[in-house]
Amino acid sequence: MDALTVAATYGSAMFEVARDLDKINEINEDLAALDGIFQSEPEFFNLVCNPGIDAQGKKDAVRAVFGGRVCDELLHFLFILIDKRRIGGFRAIVKIYRARVNENLGVSMGTAYSAVPLSEDRRRRLEEETSKLLQKKVKLENLIDDEIIGGVRIFVDGRMIDASIRTRLNDLKDRLAQS
Repeated sequence: MDALTVAATYGSAMFEVARDLDKINEINEDLAALDGIFQSEPEFFNLVCNPGIDAQGKKDAVRAVFGGRVCDELLHFLFILIDKRRIGGFRAIVKIYRARVNENLGVSMGTAYSAVPLSEDRRRRLEEETSKLLQKKVKLENLIDDEIIGGVRIFVDGRMIDASIRTRLNDLKDRLAQS
């Protein structure tokens, strides 16, 4: 199975369990915390991914670090990922889980590309404007794109809203050429 299919299978399964147990938000918060720890402590993540360490040793380490700090369902989910040798796909699984949470809430995730980081206020205003335009709730992640001179380029649900200065200049150039 390819990595995306694995992530979709496990992320969706975790979401279904969370929904059935009415723990969607609790597990979402715990997953975010775990993801943050795995990112900030790559040595620990590499330990639980290391094929040279037996599954029980990995589970003991995970239990020692996360036991009592995350819900039991998530701890057991980590054990399953370890047993099935799928823990290396944890970040992709978390991404799928979050996508399912947003889908459940009727939220579309998108990306706002800009030349410089957007202020929190500017990002929120772009979310509101994009939500009105697309007639659905939109949450935006901001990424920097060196190709953008100024303005923003927004991608949501396979759609692009291009309000970059480069595009405006190209449009002006085309109009002048047609004159």
